[in-house]
Amino acid sequence: MDAHRGRAADVISPTDNGCGDAPCAHPGPGLFVSRTADESALARRAALRAGFWDMVPTFPATIAWGLVTGVAMAQSGIGLPKAYVLSTIAYAGSAQLATLPLLVAHAPVSVIVLTALMVNLRFVIYSAALKSTLASLPLARRTGLAYLIGDMSFVVFMRAQSHHEPTLRPWYFLGAAASNFLPWHIGSYVGLLAAGRIPAEWGLDFAGMLALVALLVPMLGSRPALAGTVVAGACGLWFDPLPARIGLVLATLAGVTAALLAERLQRRRA
Repeated sequence: MDAHRGRAADVISPTDNGCGDAPCAHPGPGLFVSRTADESALARRAALRAGFWDMVPTFPATIAWGLVTGVAMAQSGIGLPKAYVLSTIAYAGSAQLATLPLLVAHAPVSVIVLTALMVNLRFVIYSAALKSTLASLPLARRTGLAYLIGDMSFVVFMRAQSHHEPTLRPWYFLGAAASNFLPWHIGSYVGLLAAGRIPAEWGLDFAGMLALVALLVPMLGSRPALAGTVVAGACGLWFDPLPARIGLVLATLAGVTAALLAERLQRRRA
């Protein structure tokens, strides 16, 4: 894995002049120089591979979270055919877990949809953060990439995007998002098939959360990030009793607001 990532970095490094040992006809930092069509294609493939390999350490946690969702779906009583269809179409573990009791209770469709939307409102914030990266793409490509947005891939992308030229960031994001999509569905399908054979004491849901925390901690080096995390965590605990996971949405908005205010205050002091 390190060898693959090293080769990708050789292509996309901002400190490389892009010409190797030969004299450079277009001096400049790495991919910010003029390239032929073949060189551009090579750079895109390298960014795609880099996104994939950067997500590999998150695979165990993603598979574990998919397993939790699959097991819950299988044990909910809605039937395996419906569970398979829902798991395939709805690439959203939190929303699936939140709406399962409503589906089993035959709640009105409007209530089920509203609950799923409330749980997934954080993806509106993710999308806003990705706007500068994806805004120049055609609508069809933006729609496809929006469907692939996940918690893990978003965190990895935000941490690594500065290492890639803006024109290559969509390719890096595609590699990361696609490699997050596959293990989640594998875990989900395995959970549906083996629901009765997976002991509850394995604590798979907790393992998935721990892995996400491990990804977030290295991003807390700046004061705005730390302020946003502390405020979001405190609000999450405070609003947890609220129904329909609305506390998660409120905590996310509070965290984002705190981070923005901290960043603005930091700029004023600079």
